[in-house]
Amino acid sequence: MKKLALDAIDLRILCAVQTHGKISKFKLAELVNLSPTPCRVRLDKLKKMGIIKAYRAEIDLDHLLDLTQVIVTVSLKTHKKSDFERFESYINQVEEIIECYATGGGCDYVMTFMSRNLSSFQTLVEQLLSEDIGIDRYFIYIVTKRVKKTPPNLTALLSPNL
Repeated sequence: MKKLALDAIDLRILCAVQTHGKISKFKLAELVNLSPTPCRVRLDKLKKMGIIKAYRAEIDLDHLLDLTQVIVTVSLKTHKKSDFERFESYINQVEEIIECYATGGGCDYVMTFMSRNLSSFQTLVEQLLSEDIGIDRYFIYIVTKRVKKTPPNLTALLSPNL
């Protein structure tokens, strides 16, 4: 993947958008110490380049209802390209799976499930196991509380001097 060169102003814009989401061009310009029109031009460029993919609200679901969040690691029986494609195609259709990462090491995938309760999660797991998607073994980890969730420090990651 081609890495894009960003200057300090682009980085400040990205940090501001990451922290504040979609904000007015005037507020963004103020945060990054740039006049509104050049700031908007740079923001549009970052969007067009695909660096800014979307704006989202982070909703605290705990304020709305009790949910069960579960982390599941999965290893597949076989490791042909078609095995991974079949598994991933199926997983992408399951709305209760909110994250899925292909991994190297002790397992093939790490997934996050969000369901109304343990009973509905168990039903979902039974359905996954009954499908022909190549699951060999899996481990379940019930999330008891979130300890940390933070966006990455873009300044530290993108700084050429570190």
